[in-house]
Amino acid sequence: MAQTDDRLPQMHATTILMVRKGGRVVIGGDGQVSLGQTIVKGNARKVRRLAKGSVIGGFAGATADAFTLFERLEAKLEQYPGQLTRACVELTKDWRTDRYLRRLEAMMLVADRDVSLLLSGSGDVLEPETGVMAIGSGGNFALSAARALEDGDLDAEAIVRKAMKIAAEICVYTNGNLVIEALDAG
Repeated sequence: MAQTDDRLPQMHATTILMVRKGGRVVIGGDGQVSLGQTIVKGNARKVRRLAKGSVIGGFAGATADAFTLFERLEAKLEQYPGQLTRACVELTKDWRTDRYLRRLEAMMLVADRDVSLLLSGSGDVLEPETGVMAIGSGGNFALSAARALEDGDLDAEAIVRKAMKIAAEICVYTNGNLVIEALDAG
């Protein structure tokens, strides 16, 4: 990650949670963006559809950096249609080696019908061992809650909603304004 000036207020934002269960994959994200101790925006959209709706993704980190990465991922998905893993590996190669891209501060969760992945600027393309993965300021809170709920009767979307609510009650950088996208899994 790029070095930041400790004298400037740090941008904190986001809890993104992905759950794959019962033939569906769901990604949910909160809408809060904070600068230092101030909430700057409460309804940011950090989860979206890509590749004409066949891929869903969410980001944590600097917004402009995330948009740049989403655009690059879209280009890779066009280059490698139907091959999410390949597109993500190619994106993270560029992200790690390109002088401009390696300064970007963000993480992404992406999923299609068959695979769920976490992408980072350090070259990570990780598939979760279970059907649950989270990133961002409140990611560990949401991850813990979702793991506790995944063996129960709730479906993927209900788990995301409940776990995100729990994270918003604990993490000061997470709110309850959710954006949720879902796909039927393969």
